[in-house]
Amino acid sequence: MVLNELGARINGALQALSKEPVIDEKAVDALLREICGALLESDVNVQLVQKMRQNVKSRINMDELASSTNKRKVIQTAVFEELCSLVDPGVQPWTPQKGKQNVVMFVGLQGSGKTTSCTKLATYYKRKGMKVGLVCADTFRAGAFDQLKQNAARAHIPYYGSYSETDPVQIALDGVAQFKKNKFDLIIVDTSGRHKQEAELFEEMEQIAKATKPNNTIFVMDGTIGQAADAQARAFKESVDIGSIIITKMDGHAKGGGAISAVAATGSPIEFIGTGEHIHDLDKFSARPFISKLLGMGDISGLVDAVQDMHMSGKNKDMMENLAKGVFTLKDMRDQLQNIMSMGPLSKIMGMMPGMSPEMMQGFDADESTRRLRSYMCVFDSMTETELNGDGAVFSNERRLHRVARGAGVRPVEIQALLYQHQQFGQIVKKMGGPKGMLSKMNPNAMQQMAKNPAASANMLKQMGGMGGMQNMMQQMGGMGGMQNMIQQMGGMGGVQNMMQQMMGGGGGGGGGGGMGGLQDMMSQMMGGGG
Repeated sequence: MVLNELGARINGALQALSKEPVIDEKAVDALLREICGALLESDVNVQLVQKMRQNVKSRINMDELASSTNKRKVIQTAVFEELCSLVDPGVQPWTPQKGKQNVVMFVGLQGSGKTTSCTKLATYYKRKGMKVGLVCADTFRAGAFDQLKQNAARAHIPYYGSYSETDPVQIALDGVAQFKKNKFDLIIVDTSGRHKQEAELFEEMEQIAKATKPNNTIFVMDGTIGQAADAQARAFKESVDIGSIIITKMDGHAKGGGAISAVAATGSPIEFIGTGEHIHDLDKFSARPFISKLLGMGDISGLVDAVQDMHMSGKNKDMMENLAKGVFTLKDMRDQLQNIMSMGPLSKIMGMMPGMSPEMMQGFDADESTRRLRSYMCVFDSMTETELNGDGAVFSNERRLHRVARGAGVRPVEIQALLYQHQQFGQIVKKMGGPKGMLSKMNPNAMQQMAKNPAASANMLKQMGGMGGMQNMMQQMGGMGGMQNMIQQMGGMGGVQNMMQQMMGGGGGGGGGGGMGGLQDMMSQMMGGGG
């Protein structure tokens, strides 16, 4: 993905700054030159790049910087804030309200992915508990209604369209009226793709907007459009009131800079990003997490949202109780892997983890990892309830091991590898649980509260006795030496990394950074799929 290359270049420039012996104006200029060059190569409008450079320079007072104790942090913060400003016009996108009848109209160029994005958005809000309907008012493109009908049927979403009616305005009116009559929460109207030079189609778009009176008009922007984005976005903005933007095709070779230019041209916020062909490949956009993820700093808020969407309240009660006792059964491991798989593509979840830089993600084979996890699910399904509720010790019996291998269609060595991963997880759980473990300092209900409400983690430090309690907990674990011993028992930092590579089928980068990424993955699995 080209966005990863952009993130890697900006990251490289910031890392080069941290190696500079003297931070002066010359070093700042070199940093900005590299960052601006990367943005221009990604098709960001040159005027926006110049403005960003000026803003960063104005944020950094070289006289005050000379006396600052942390010059690098001041500069990095200024760069981060201005990168966020590039993709954030300072306007909150409109969001539909459950219980009310909300109408959303999609507009954009031909081939930008409007029809697919309609289904993705409908699926997104269906997961939020809304009653959603799709209306196909695209009579210009042959097969548009068939495409929407197939997508909607696959996602189990009601739809409306007509093979006989040729007036898109009438179809839109009839479809919206039918769904309103049936008290649908959200009605999404798909319109024909159009170019700024096609006056008739622009007039048709204005008529549909006038007839249906949408609460929000979403402009679908192709991420590969490049420098032409600015002019096209302005043309749409002049015809209809664009409330938000969806950027598509960001999973391929889209440079994405044109989409950033569209934000500036319309003054409308990016609401979602399309990251693939599947109906779940639609990510909620937020400027700060997006830039944070771009620079390899993770997206904790996105991870929390993914966990909340799983509605895990009450699902992990047994596992939380086991955790508190320092027990981690095979059934606990199965449940956590199922949670991870239900959160979406592994590459998407891995990208939300802090420390997972774009370079590390390039070595991550999401398809192979998903295949490995599915294979593990077959192994778990071939075990008896007694075996699942144990620690795997019963599989020292080879006859039992071969029985499960035959049932799952895998080799015995693959089951042994799974049992090894479970054993490593169990060692960490023992350190955390039990009467003298890390979790004993928490309120007994703290872990369940975190599963039900991730915001409860903000109060966790207080429940553990503040910073003093945290220090005591570390001392109980043997201080940093205890942590090091635990890691050494697992084969050092490389051992943690190798363990995750075996489990996920590779990936995770090199060195200590990859090891910590693996450790975060293990913790995310044990904490119910969230960080």
